Amino acid sequence: MVSVSEASTIVNAHLYDPSTEKVDVADCGDRILAEDIHADRDFPPFNRVAMDGIAIQHAKFNAGKTTFAIQETAAAGEPQKSLKSDENCIEVMTGAPLPTNTDTVIRYEDIEIKNGIAAIRESAIEKGQNIHPQGQDAKKGEVILTKGTRVSPAEVALIAAVGKSQIEVKKLPRVAIVSTGNELVDVNEAPKPHQIRRSNSYALQSAFNRHGCTSTRFHLQDDKDEITNGLTKIIEQHDVIVLSGGVSKGKFDYVPDALNTLGIEKHFHKVRQRPGKPFWFGSRGNKTVFALPGNPVSTFMCFYRYIEPWLFNSLGLSAPEQKALLDANFEFKDDNLTYFLQVTLKNIDGKLVATPIPGGGSGDFANLKEVSAFMELQEGRKIFKKGETYPVYSFR
Repeated sequence: MVSVSEASTIVNAHLYDPSTEKVDVADCGDRILAEDIHADRDFPPFNRVAMDGIAIQHAKFNAGKTTFAIQETAAAGEPQKSLKSDENCIEVMTGAPLPTNTDTVIRYEDIEIKNGIAAIRESAIEKGQNIHPQGQDAKKGEVILTKGTRVSPAEVALIAAVGKSQIEVKKLPRVAIVSTGNELVDVNEAPKPHQIRRSNSYALQSAFNRHGCTSTRFHLQDDKDEITNGLTKIIEQHDVIVLSGGVSKGKFDYVPDALNTLGIEKHFHKVRQRPGKPFWFGSRGNKTVFALPGNPVSTFMCFYRYIEPWLFNSLGLSAPEQKALLDANFEFKDDNLTYFLQVTLKNIDGKLVATPIPGGGSGDFANLKEVSAFMELQEGRKIFKKGETYPVYSFR
């Protein structure tokens, strides 16, 4: 049996090695760049008008001139205009190229226009104001996004702006979610008195969906041959296999033996933690197997404590790290285990505070609706005091 720290280290020593694929720019949100993105021209590509108003030569204003005849109007999307006389001005709209022979834009709020004459009503006019200079944001050929960047809508805009209709991203793993157990029926079935509906597989699928991973659900009965044969095909067709149930010491817990038969190297089985003690982890080549206990809270906690950080690390991202203050004393009698306390999180005066939410054990998944995170209380202690800080793993 390994500690939580040891289990985490082992899991993250066996990361998924993603290949790459090209995707359309419209579909690249939340994906991880596998290439650098370069500016195909200066950004902005011209001196860009940043305010609606008039463009003038500042030297003329500086010499005392405050009224300018309007020569014409320059709109966004039109070719660059040119000021023919420094006695005049050009009305300019936001986004238009700054007319040649002008160097300052004065917004409409600071002028008055009558009979084609613009009169400046503001004395503090600075040369170059309200202009977004060519190349200020990026020069042609400059790397504007580096490989390894997680693409948000802001990055999508940049990618589109440089004319990339397709980009290279890290390929997400093909995930199989496998529930086991004769007591389980599907969500649309009416369970008999001795049965329950499958819920772990749907919770896990939803958790993977939040990271853009496509997953497929499977169910295997508590039969050694069915589990072995079923996993043979599942492992062949998927990169990551997450099982729920069948990993403890029960008479019908066939999963560990089946995985051993299929050549999956066991890296550990059982972790000194509650919930989730029977957790099994192994791999074969670039295939990774997480076999989680079937109790819903155990399954849920193990995903956020181990699988989500593993997925982040596999894709080259930093797994989120949070700590919170415990806002009530808590006692856990078994100091040989790390305890994952169900808590709600609140920001109080700039500090993250965790409030314990009592539950009914690892089978009480209904309690999770009141909970926002698990707080990790390390083994070796029984008393955890209000005001002490501990790691938290949030799922909201």
